[in-house]
Formats: sequence, C-alpha cells, structure tokens
Amino acid sequence: MQGAAFGRENIVNQTAIDQQSRDGRGAAAPARVPSVFEQAFLSGAQGVTSVLLVRHGHQDYDRDGPVGAMFDPPLSELGRSQARLVGAALSAEHVDVVYASPLRRALDTGREIARRHGLEPVVIEDLREVGIFRDVPPYETPLGFFGEQRLAAVRERMLREKRWDAFPYSESSAGFRRRVVAAMESIIAAHPGERVVVACHGGVINAYIAHVVDSAYDMLFQPAHTSISALSARDGTRALQSLNHVGHLLTAEGSFHSV
Repeated sequence: MQGAAFGRENIVNQTAIDQQSRDGRGAAAPARVPSVFEQAFLSGAQGVTSVLLVRHGHQDYDRDGPVGAMFDPPLSELGRSQARLVGAALSAEHVDVVYASPLRRALDTGREIARRHGLEPVVIEDLREVGIFRDVPPYETPLGFFGEQRLAAVRERMLREKRWDAFPYSESSAGFRRRVVAAMESIIAAHPGERVVVACHGGVINAYIAHVVDSAYDMLFQPAHTSISALSARDGTRALQSLNHVGHLLTAEGSFHSV
C-alpha cells in the first residue's frame, strides 16, 4: 500500500504541472516537484554534503599476539599499496576536507588521500575503532586470558548477534555507536554542501551506516580494506548512496583486495 501511495502522489504532482503548462496564458511551467524517492535519497538536490567513508589499508599485526599490540598496528606492505590506490582513485574528484582516526593504519591512509589535494587530515579521536578487549591487561593474549572454550563462545555469540556486546571486557555497543554518530554528525554540520572523506575503520563505518539505516546490528557487512562507502546529507536527511566500492583495488598488475 505504501508503494501505491508513492505512485499516486507522483501522478497527482505531474498532472498538476501538466495542467499548468497547458493553461494557455503563456506562463512558464513551474519547476517539477521532486518525487518522494528523490527527496528521501537527496537525488539531484542542492547543498548536499557528500561523505566518503574509507576503511584503512591492511594492517600488520599478529591476531594471536597480546591485546596491547592489536589496538594500533601499522599498515602492512599490502596496506600501503592499497592506500596509494585509493588515494589515486580519489585524486580525480574534488575533496574539501579529509578527516581521520588517530590510529596509524587509518591516519596513514587518510594522509595518502589528503596529500593529493594539498591537504592534511583532521584527526578526531572519536573516529578510533571499537575497543575490543579494551579492559583486558595489554600483555595478555585473548586465548590466554579467556581460555579456548570461553573465547569460542564469545565468537559464536558475535556470529549470531553481530553486536560488540558479545565481547566481554570491551567497549559497549551503545557507547561505541554514540561516540561515532556524534563525531560523524559534527563533521557533517561543519561542512554543508562540501565533499568530505573520512578515513577510519570497519567498525566505525558500520556504526554510522547502521545508524543511518536504523539497524540494530553493529556489523552489517565486512568492509574491504580501503573500500569506499558513500552517503549524502542535508538538513535532517541522511541517505546511503553506495557500499563497499573496491574497483580501485583491481588493477592491471593484479588484485589488491583484502578484508
């Protein structure tokens, strides 16, 4: 029934416009009234802020190592190549500002994008990745701290629920989403009508997109390294435009894709 209502509204709007253009008085026809979908997704609208969410490149770290080494690993050699590729892909587009997480893998990815536009990334602390095992002693490994059985149960719960609350000794789902949404909304408010790149993390990207599409999941999808997801924003409207674009990672030299 909702789709039928949308259709009737469009028909009524167009009929009124057609009648006015045929009124024989020589008056110019008014501008076409945007459809419901054009309004909802900001299609062709003026003054729209374009937000490109870029996940960082592949990182160099030991998944089985101590928790303290997992929070801020550097880009790997593959990750540096991915950062150069996404920087090159966005070099042909106008970019007004680049924001980045303070964590090295995201900040270095943001720098590779920003330098091609004569910019430096603006660092926002609240764009850092979700604090998985944040409260575990940094010298402990997850396996050593939790044990194999409990760690397996944690992972099984995450598979079912797709929420960060599955992980004990970690940042909460609600707290993480709250800080990410606040950071993203502050960026959007500061740049009306501009094109903004945000170099950050898979969890951050999911948190804001889940907020936009009103999903209870913390992880809707798995963003590839240096994938690009695009949103539009104006006034109170937020619209998802594309998700997880990785075309720049498929080159004549081969694929640089990784997750």
